[in-house]
Amino acid sequence: MANIVAIVGRPNVGKSTFFNRLIEKREAIMDDESGVTRDRHYGYAEWTGHFFTVIDTGGYVTGSEDKFESQIRKQVKLAIDEASAVIFLVDIRDGVTGMDKDFANVLRTSKKPLFIAANKTDTPDKTMLANEFYELGLEAEIFPVSAENGSGTGELLDELVKTFETPGVEDPNAGIPKISILGRPNVGKSSLINALLGEERSIVTDEAGTTRDSIHSHYKMYNKHFILIDTAGIRKKGKVRDDIEFYSVLRSLRALEESDVVIIVIDAQQGMESQDVNLISLAERQGKGIVIMINKWDLIEKDSKTAEKFKQDMMERLAPIDYIPMIFASVLEKQRIFQVVEKAMQVFENKSKKIPTSKLNDILLREIQHNPPASVRGKFVQIKYVTQVNARYPSFAFFTNMPQFIMESYERFLENKIRDHFDFEGVPVRLIFKKK
Repeated sequence: MANIVAIVGRPNVGKSTFFNRLIEKREAIMDDESGVTRDRHYGYAEWTGHFFTVIDTGGYVTGSEDKFESQIRKQVKLAIDEASAVIFLVDIRDGVTGMDKDFANVLRTSKKPLFIAANKTDTPDKTMLANEFYELGLEAEIFPVSAENGSGTGELLDELVKTFETPGVEDPNAGIPKISILGRPNVGKSSLINALLGEERSIVTDEAGTTRDSIHSHYKMYNKHFILIDTAGIRKKGKVRDDIEFYSVLRSLRALEESDVVIIVIDAQQGMESQDVNLISLAERQGKGIVIMINKWDLIEKDSKTAEKFKQDMMERLAPIDYIPMIFASVLEKQRIFQVVEKAMQVFENKSKKIPTSKLNDILLREIQHNPPASVRGKFVQIKYVTQVNARYPSFAFFTNMPQFIMESYERFLENKIRDHFDFEGVPVRLIFKKK
């Protein structure tokens, strides 16, 4: 059984700061405004040779009709059910509050090992104040801690790891392909994740900007295991309204960097906009596999030529990028959503593909012989050898007597021939010309 620890509590007690302390990274967004964290957020931690998953959750509030609060309560309960141990974070400065008491009642129904962390115990003289939380009547030891400076966390973790049945796995995600889902706000990214997983992994509302942190989910399809990453919507820089949204966008761009393949979701009703083009261009420059999903296709009035015209318009805006597969889908109607993921896995395989050198030379040198590079000032440019080199995405080295005279149009010809013969759909291809 995996070692999973859920950090729970009311809003603004420092859960995300404590989460970042345990995983030793600044992954969760932190802000003085309550309610910044909404979805369950996962990270990995280690203590004295024990490895475990940490879940950051949103602040639990009862009696609220706010659409986010009700969804957050559901997410917190899912995290507790999923966890093998629970850390209940409280704020020593505020003491026991009504919300703490309400949440303590929720925790009484759980049979999981429970630890109370009295946060913001920044100085030794505040340690005795932690005893106030025995008033909650929970069967749990209380640890004065400071998420900000780390004091007291060692004592808590020493007791926490004693509840684990196994030491755990150092990096459970090692070697697993990562597929991030990117796009502008409110195009259906979180709805796609939930539809694929069959659970409410990400909170979904009609309000743009619901997702803030990047949310990682494990997924298995056709006996292939990979990680889906839901991200905050990315809008133009001038429309980023506050610090929270700014950091959300940074998290999304970092999710793109760590991904193997990106699924760019586009709203069929809005069409492709400049920010979509910028995202795709960024993904190409970083050597990522790319799939475009046109969502809400069920809402479009169409005839037999609508899809082809839509695709043609998008190709013109993306030119010269012309290798990206496009799938018309509807998350709401569950139309072709599994085809999107299947295509993303095919693109990942294309990105990882290695072509034997002998096969490359047999096919490409024949193409080059039939259509050689143009001569320059009476000198013939000769390509003598080609091989695939080790790189993050498909890269090919061509050895020639005059690499400086390979024209851009001829480079494009060679790339097209590589794609024609070896199928690198959805993947950028890099050509390198070296002197021999």
